[in-house]
Amino acid sequence: MILSIHQFERRPLLDSSSVDAFLANRTFPIIEGLHATFVFRGEAERVNLRHWVYGLPAEQPFKRILGTDLWFLVIDLPKRSRVEYKLEVVRGGNGQWQLDPLNPRIAHDPFGANSVCQGDGYEPPEWTEPDPDARQGQLVDAMLPNTPWGQSRPLTLYLPARYRETRRYPLLVVHDGGDYLRYARLKTVLDNLIHRLEVQPVIVALTHPKDRLVEYPNDPRHAAFIVEHVLPFVESRFPLYKVPAARCLMGASFGGVAALSTAWRNPGVFGRLLLQSGSFAFTDIGEQKRGPAFNQVVRFMNEFRENPGRPSDKVYVSCGTYESLIYENRSMVPFLQSTGMEVRYDEARDGHNWENWRDRLQVGLSWLFPGPLWMVYE
Repeated sequence: MILSIHQFERRPLLDSSSVDAFLANRTFPIIEGLHATFVFRGEAERVNLRHWVYGLPAEQPFKRILGTDLWFLVIDLPKRSRVEYKLEVVRGGNGQWQLDPLNPRIAHDPFGANSVCQGDGYEPPEWTEPDPDARQGQLVDAMLPNTPWGQSRPLTLYLPARYRETRRYPLLVVHDGGDYLRYARLKTVLDNLIHRLEVQPVIVALTHPKDRLVEYPNDPRHAAFIVEHVLPFVESRFPLYKVPAARCLMGASFGGVAALSTAWRNPGVFGRLLLQSGSFAFTDIGEQKRGPAFNQVVRFMNEFRENPGRPSDKVYVSCGTYESLIYENRSMVPFLQSTGMEVRYDEARDGHNWENWRDRLQVGLSWLFPGPLWMVYE
């Protein structure tokens, strides 16, 4: 019989062998319907769950089972949730954040790694894993000289499998391209979705910022870099459809702001936008409270909301319900629709992280650039 943590806690004469037996052949956290049980084993003064779920206390204390070195915490977790977290283990009055040693699931990002709790019903999409049957696209590195910052900037190009110079392709420009490749498996996703005929073969320009917090919030140099340097460079070297409907700007977080502001500054150039968890902070009254990094974002968003124009024709927006930005992203949907743009919006029970953005790529890309499969069956 497999005991729940509460049944185990109530058993008499708990010792080290009892704890060993309880931990054996289990996966952690323990998912039981709408509940997740986090477990830690070790000597400590306190153990806390540290997570990135907006709306819950950031620090949630574990309970120690009397007479053992086993700690546990049970939280409610809606179906299909995905939560990234760390454990804070306090010893000698000092707390140290660490990965969950009982959980092998790890997600990486530019700041390191987090443990991952997968709620009931969540499974990583199969199209995020390498498919041996899918032909591989090609990554090509380039360097753009004399950019608006007075220095060269790298650019990575993705060419789809079966690339031919006699064909024409749409163009997808991706902000934070290196991070999308490393943390969201963008190349694997593109290879698979194109192979499955869900997305058209596309050429992708992946940018690599120097200081994204400065360059992305409506910096005119960034917009000029995309429109006056990236776009002409790619169009002069590869066979692209040179119409707005075949050009898409994509970005997440501050990259979403950069995509929107670049299209807004250059109406009629980009007919598609893919915006993931955009940092669309604005104020209706008073001052913004997200910190100095958001000052320029708020200035842009307030101006955009006063004079949106029509920066694109179709916009895909996604956000995690566990993000602090959920309010801003939800409010953007009817606002964007009011400009006459066609908008699709998706939410997921996830946070502000790369695997959330990865998991939304199938829907976003296939809606903006549908492949033969969707054109036949829609």
